[in-house]
Amino acid sequence: MPRTTFQELLDAGAHFGHLKRKWNPAMAPYIFMERNDIHIIDLHKTVVKIDEAANALKQIAKSGKKILFVATKKQAKDVVAEKVQTINMPYVTERWLGGMLTNFPTIRKAVKKMTTIDKMGTNGTLDILSKREKLQIARQRAKLDKTLGSIADLTRLPAAMFIVDISKEHIAVSEARRLNIPVFAIVDTNSNPNLVDFPIPANDDASASIAVILDAVIASIKEGLGERKVDKEKEVEQAPKKAETARRGAKPASADGFDEEEAPAKVVAKAAPKKSAPARKPAPRKN
Repeated sequence: MPRTTFQELLDAGAHFGHLKRKWNPAMAPYIFMERNDIHIIDLHKTVVKIDEAANALKQIAKSGKKILFVATKKQAKDVVAEKVQTINMPYVTERWLGGMLTNFPTIRKAVKKMTTIDKMGTNGTLDILSKREKLQIARQRAKLDKTLGSIADLTRLPAAMFIVDISKEHIAVSEARRLNIPVFAIVDTNSNPNLVDFPIPANDDASASIAVILDAVIASIKEGLGERKVDKEKEVEQAPKKAETARRGAKPASADGFDEEEAPAKVVAKAAPKKSAPARKPAPRKN
């Protein structure tokens, strides 16, 4: 069963592309027709691509790895932030900081700085500072939280990225490609789908179009997380049984070094002294 339907995408306006003069020739396989100098996207192919991307993201989520969502354009940032928070995945909806992936250790230092400031507030360090210093630290904390607060839980590079509008987020795409991180993206007719691993041809300017695609993607990730939880619960339930089976399967050894279940004949054979070889008769002397 498809993650979303042709009619849902049509109602959301996902079929509207850009003006013909702004198109990228690499998008030709996904363009259905041209109307009023605007390219129309083939939504049948969009449905197929959504299913491919959703299934792949489900497996990544099931493995317990993180998926980073990137959408800094006005039409997408609020939609992405609202929906991604439900699955507890990292996201970037403010400005993409250059080197956020390729210079990840520096970004982690900035995140740790936020944690340090929070500790200063709890252990009373801020109380001994002047009002001016407190204000400066508070502003610094707010600035860091705005740009990096949504990726505070990202302790290592993400296993995959989902991007809205790869033309606008070209820096994020190039960093992901350099680090061989799989990229899932909504690609409009003015972009090159060959730059990403899982392109979803659709309108990336309409909030309704973005929301419909995100709903399908988020639902698949939730399925993966749910299956991971069930598998973990089964492992916890089966752990005592496996331990008991392993304990019963081990054969205890006796003090003599023989297994208690060893055949008596073998034990007797091991314990019995070995027979000495018969003495040879001397050979007769030659005259």
